Amino acid sequence: MLNKDAKDWKNHGVRVIPGNSLDPNTPQTPGMTRAAAVNYARVGAQKIWAGTVNIHPNAKTGAHHHGSLESVIYVVAGRARMRWGDHLEYTAEAAPGDFIFIPPYVPHQEINASSDDSLQCVVIRSDQEAVVINLDIEPVEKPESVAWIDPIHQRR
Repeated sequence: MLNKDAKDWKNHGVRVIPGNSLDPNTPQTPGMTRAAAVNYARVGAQKIWAGTVNIHPNAKTGAHHHGSLESVIYVVAGRARMRWGDHLEYTAEAAPGDFIFIPPYVPHQEINASSDDSLQCVVIRSDQEAVVINLDIEPVEKPESVAWIDPIHQRR
């Protein structure tokens, strides 16, 4: 028998969310489909949001940002091309196994770099707020490619 101060771990412990039961009722950006796995309503999460994003072959999202939230994208399958900046003037690509970090307020666009395969990603955000600010941006014609340099483990 549990005492009054003991936690009810059965009902307030680990949650396994089956991949076929994600909630598509989330703010959307043209060109992608988001579905929530972890949020307050579904599992009681207080500080994070997690879900999936799928982008069809040759598709791209509209430019948008997520307000004060930090976002992490993990590429599961396909090839992601990211564009970002005030005029989407910077670009980088990510392959399966790569992580993408998007700081707060950064205008960005996700692009499926493949004309044949779907781009499938897992997204984690730093808060429960479902912030998606869609932007009307005139992108530059040729963005500058940017390679990430690890500030901690720099090659010599």
